[in-house]
Amino acid sequence: MPDIVQYLWIIWIVLALVCVIIELLTLEFTFLMIAAGSLIGGLGTNLAGGEWWLQIGLAAVISALLLFTIRPLLLKTLRRGGDERGALTNVDALRGMRGRVTTDFRDGTGYVRLSNGETWTSRLDAAHETMTLTEGDRVVVTRIDGATAEVAPEERSTTA
Repeated sequence: MPDIVQYLWIIWIVLALVCVIIELLTLEFTFLMIAAGSLIGGLGTNLAGGEWWLQIGLAAVISALLLFTIRPLLLKTLRRGGDERGALTNVDALRGMRGRVTTDFRDGTGYVRLSNGETWTSRLDAAHETMTLTEGDRVVVTRIDGATAEVAPEERSTTA
């Protein structure tokens, strides 16, 4: 009957592979640190001829060290550059975007080319309904209502 300690190196490799597969599904670096600890501490000690209890102990210690030192650095680097909500997308990214009127506004509606290159059907927001906008005027998107961008004239600075 074979001794299981002889085949402990296979168990370390299988454990590391299972942890990597789980990591690919979760993407939070926890199981990646456990896989690295298993390979470095467990398999490394096994190949160096260490006892089974030493392999388990070193794998646990190295995994814990990686979890509490490297993982936070990786997460911080991964999330750098974005605010807590993440990057704005879709219509949320259009709010506050500047644009130019491409056709004169008639009855409060017209067309605006936004700074991202898109042309939107637009209407003046409630605070500026009485204004008239002509081709070339600068505007800012205040809200998106379905397929219509609600815009307001861009405030010009007087320090120019």
